[in-house]
Amino acid sequence: MSTLALAVRDSSTMLRRNLLHARRYPSLTLNLLLTPVMLLLLFVYVFGDAMSSGIGDGGADRSAYIAYVVPGLLLMTVGSTLIGTAVSVSNDMTEGIIARFRTMAIHRPSVLVGHVVGSVLQSIASVVLVGAIGVAIGFRSTDASVLEWLAAFGLLVLFSTALTWIAVGMGLVSPNAEAAGNNAMPLILLPLLSSAFTPVDAMPGWFQPIAEYQPFTPAIETLRGLLLGSEIGHNGWLAVAWCLGLAVLGYFWSTAKFNRDPK
Repeated sequence: MSTLALAVRDSSTMLRRNLLHARRYPSLTLNLLLTPVMLLLLFVYVFGDAMSSGIGDGGADRSAYIAYVVPGLLLMTVGSTLIGTAVSVSNDMTEGIIARFRTMAIHRPSVLVGHVVGSVLQSIASVVLVGAIGVAIGFRSTDASVLEWLAAFGLLVLFSTALTWIAVGMGLVSPNAEAAGNNAMPLILLPLLSSAFTPVDAMPGWFQPIAEYQPFTPAIETLRGLLLGSEIGHNGWLAVAWCLGLAVLGYFWSTAKFNRDPK
């Protein structure tokens, strides 16, 4: 069997293993998924009128705020579900299964590839669920063309892949599952410090650079532009650059840590 065929076979096996774990133990994914869902309902139905006065023409309009907030919540969903990835990787490293894998004739990177592909699939499924809830409460994207929808989907997959490699690295360097969950908390906190809920120019001047120069804001603005037809500007290139940079960083960090022989 060629090296490529071996890698594909073993990666597929590891992917099935991770999907079976997610199906048998869905509580962690469901609990993390509740965070963006509850924030969506909270900001729309409790703060919607008040928050909408800070965007657009300044009038209170809950439907306009639904359109504004859903793209940000979709990307926040990606970040929140990846805490489960860090915990899963940490469990594998601390419970002995990786030591057994090291003694078997398998393609070593397939263990990480299985985690990454499985996590991306779970993230996209979670995004679809949150998006469906958004549509149910009034979100509409009537101005987006088929090409823009495809671009939006591609951005979500690329963003999810990049953050998944970072989450895998966090799981590998964590001594236990609790530490892995704590280390991955920025994946939930960063969207709260972005343009997900309010425009950057409506924030205090000292805080605007924090919100603007981070990976979530350009990705949110790009997704918002694709789905709603708003101006994207330079955010599209910034979002792609952040995704590629984080993916490369996470990949080399994770593989270097994983390939290091245990002490």
